Amino acid sequence: MQITMDNLGVLSMTKSIRIALHIVTIVMAVTASLSCLPLSAQDLSQQEMRSLDEQVQEIKSDVLSIAADLNQLEEKLLYPSNTQLAVFVAMADGDPFRLDSVQIEIDGALVAHYIYSFKELEALQKGGVQRVYTGNFPTGSHQIGISVTGKLASGKDYSSSETFDFVKDVEPKLLGITLAGTASGNSGIQLGHW
Repeated sequence: MQITMDNLGVLSMTKSIRIALHIVTIVMAVTASLSCLPLSAQDLSQQEMRSLDEQVQEIKSDVLSIAADLNQLEEKLLYPSNTQLAVFVAMADGDPFRLDSVQIEIDGALVAHYIYSFKELEALQKGGVQRVYTGNFPTGSHQIGISVTGKLASGKDYSSSETFDFVKDVEPKLLGITLAGTASGNSGIQLGHW
């Protein structure tokens, strides 16, 4: 990512958001530790303890709500909708192909390289979808290169690469990559616009 004056504002805002989240976490920890302090029965009645506990729970709820709002704001600042590009990976239905890794390049620059664990592969084979990349790209024509490695049902190593052209409009762009071995009869890599 090339840093410009516009990006510096976003980066400093992101840093401020992260600092605020750390402060919120510290406040939650202090509040939780205060609620666990041993107090004698003479100091606080049972009713006062319940009231204090309710206040702590209310503060925790408020802090979690603020943290969720800050996360949404951070995503909007880092990935504005007019430049947002997201790439998803899915497996073709019923294909016994075992996916090992995916590498994605956009306009010649490597943007994602992912090696799959057994559980991740199992989730993809059951119809799951993985967001493998989210980033910013200007409007216009772009090229995406996808390289896949894995094993076929026969046990043979499999490797395939494809390049596709796509156009990024003003709205967010969602690209879906469907992967399959050669048993499906189609190309091992298909690109769809979601």
